[in-house]
Amino acid sequence: MSAETQSAENPPAVETHGFEAEVSRLLHLMVHAVYSDKDIFLRELISNASDACDKLRYAALTAPELIADDGGFRVAITIDKAGRRLTVADNGIGMSHDDLRDNLGTIARSGTSAFLSGLSGDEARDVSLIGQFGVGFYSVFMVAAQVEVVSRKAGSDEAWAWSSDGSGSYTLAPAARDGRGTTVTLTLREGEDAFLDPFRLRSIVKTHSDHVALPVVLNGTDGAADETLNAASALWTRAKADIADETYNEFYRDVARAMDKPWATLHWKAEGTIEYSALLFVPESRPGDLFDPKREARLKLYVRRVFITDACEALLPGYLRFVRGVVDSADLPLNISREMLQHSPLTAKIKAGLVKRVLGELEKRAADAEAYAAFWTNFGAVLKEGLYEDFERREQLLKLARFKTTKSGDRLVSLAHYVEGLRPNQTAIYYLAREAAGLAGSPQLEAFKARDIEVLLLDDPIDDFWTAMVPEFDGKPFQSVTRGALDLSLIPEVDPAAEAEEAPQDAELGTLIAACRQALGERVKDVRASKRLTDSPVCLVADDGDMDIHLARLLRMNRTPGLKDTARILEINPRHALVRALAARATRPGAAEALDEAAWLLFDQARIVEGEAPEDAAAFARRLSTMLTRAVA
Repeated sequence: MSAETQSAENPPAVETHGFEAEVSRLLHLMVHAVYSDKDIFLRELISNASDACDKLRYAALTAPELIADDGGFRVAITIDKAGRRLTVADNGIGMSHDDLRDNLGTIARSGTSAFLSGLSGDEARDVSLIGQFGVGFYSVFMVAAQVEVVSRKAGSDEAWAWSSDGSGSYTLAPAARDGRGTTVTLTLREGEDAFLDPFRLRSIVKTHSDHVALPVVLNGTDGAADETLNAASALWTRAKADIADETYNEFYRDVARAMDKPWATLHWKAEGTIEYSALLFVPESRPGDLFDPKREARLKLYVRRVFITDACEALLPGYLRFVRGVVDSADLPLNISREMLQHSPLTAKIKAGLVKRVLGELEKRAADAEAYAAFWTNFGAVLKEGLYEDFERREQLLKLARFKTTKSGDRLVSLAHYVEGLRPNQTAIYYLAREAAGLAGSPQLEAFKARDIEVLLLDDPIDDFWTAMVPEFDGKPFQSVTRGALDLSLIPEVDPAAEAEEAPQDAELGTLIAACRQALGERVKDVRASKRLTDSPVCLVADDGDMDIHLARLLRMNRTPGLKDTARILEINPRHALVRALAARATRPGAAEALDEAAWLLFDQARIVEGEAPEDAAAFARRLSTMLTRAVA
């Protein structure tokens, strides 16, 4: 029986496992790329040790015997210059055989697929991406030729050793350890002896881990006394005036497992009917798990400085899941469960306070258009989810929203700015929702461009949903340019001569429309003359009461149960040369067959413009060949 298939209840003396493919790829980058800030490996080890102590402190609330023999949590760093070894140890919750295999043999963090899909083979770019994504423990292989992790889980008598050189496999074997916790021993690579210098270690801990709320101790060597290297107090409990920006930045990097800087930092203490402290950050860059389907918030919750959970989704709505940080409540019970968090009135009040602060900060920062545009580019698609699901704060979120338009170029504009620029007699806020490719050149925009009417260009999938839920802004209804009959007659075209272009006689046009209706049958809901086209011959639109075209396509792609394929309206442009020629032929004897072929070609052309394939590709090709042959004969 192989090591992979033996049961955890009866593991072999020494097991050899291959890393998962994702880990092997990551380790290769770690080992072979030159990273500009190797100091982060120590920050990651200290952060992991701190988290292990936090988890044990919480577990001991219901099982105090777990810490009966050792209640003083700490992280200890030991230098062995002769052996070129650096050791980081904690007395936290520890890991079992299975924990070591699962935690150190895989990348379990959500968003891994998105992260790996971004790796390009360009090592400089890829290592930068690794830093943004956050890989924690694996950063040790930037400086270590061999890594050994010895861990004993709290409440267990067994200890296990995990060992690897980062080359593609690792071993697991029984070990001995006095007391609970984890010891990580790094045998350093050639050229990395600087990490055995006490002065260097002091500097790293002071810079990156001063905020860690338990002592980080450098064990004395050569008769020297042990030395505590950090302030060892919870940062969120300190006065803002006493905290430097770089200290905030390092705490953010720790709590968010990130390498960028915070775009915004919010630190306050709420007092009154409820009391809590909050230290929140809006990232400068997108977290790797931003679009994870679970939409989980990544806030750490403490109760009277006792760690409760590191993913408290009850404190922020899903549309603010990019916010990172810590909340410490003085009122919640220490033994609160995840279910109680979801339904606690106290939690609801804290959540309301957090959301108010975050949105208020965004309102203030929106005054700086350039800086806010950078934020919106990263997180606008997520924030717009609130337009769909948060009725109470919808008006506030609408004011925060920014959009590209047919007139803005790369500049983002607010809805207030859009409304200020309404044309005389314009009564609606017009928008077009579809994929970014072809968005600005969509034929449904032609009549709006001809009249200098600004249209919002929406290319995020959430846009199809919130626009269906939000009726208006500032008294002006939202109107899709791809749905419903369009009447822009009260707004003249910028070039009056264009409106005077000759159109077919009513009888000729009526005959052509009737012929198209007969040829296409139930594939279209109707065929009508278009008031929204100026340059293109045809387009498809949804009827007033029907689902917008792009939304229906999104739902079909996701195989939404019960979704029926709704026939669309085919609009033809009476002023287009092709339509005029077909209308002139419509009243001639023997034109029925040619009109039938032309109707299907126009329908397929409209589908292609909408990003759809022709209904029958072979028939489309045959019809096109036939028409081209007639044209050149």
